[in-house]
Amino acid sequence: MRTLFVGDVHGCVDELAELLFVARPTRVILIGDIFTKGPNPRGVWEIIQSVGAIAVLGNHDAFVLRNQSKFDLPEAAFDWLGALPLIIEEENWIAVHAGINPLGGVTSRRQALVLRRWPNDKDQSNPFWWELYSGQKLVIYGHDAVRGLQDNRPKSLGLDTGCVYGGRLTGYLLEEDILLQVNAKQVYCPIT
Repeated sequence: MRTLFVGDVHGCVDELAELLFVARPTRVILIGDIFTKGPNPRGVWEIIQSVGAIAVLGNHDAFVLRNQSKFDLPEAAFDWLGALPLIIEEENWIAVHAGINPLGGVTSRRQALVLRRWPNDKDQSNPFWWELYSGQKLVIYGHDAVRGLQDNRPKSLGLDTGCVYGGRLTGYLLEEDILLQVNAKQVYCPIT
């Protein structure tokens, strides 16, 4: 098996297609924030269908679900988004969009979708959740383009490298333990 985790795609269809071509995965897991901001959400949806990708829900995906009339996606895409879990967990890894409770307690919906610092993001002196995480499973997440690649393996791996902002689309091949990156074709959206 070749499991490819992909950071925040944000509608960057050309970069996603290139990453999949390079990686040649048998299983694709998207780390949320799939359709918004970028140039071609419908194209991303077509790729998702063609490769049978699965995903965790991101904060921008939750926004899409709340504002469906603003997005040019087929009904099947909204249904797919609405069924996404907040967390996918297997024997050796956990996938989440933003963060988990690093102390081993229950992770709330808000934490899974937007957490960066623990116990919250209100105080910039709070540590990042992954600095406190001591679990045995690799936590793979996105949501933090400003900081870019956060490679703290074997504990955590942050894959949001800001493709939609002109950065890169980053993937992680689990079984080979390697990172792959594709440069953005252009700046599709300014960082806000």
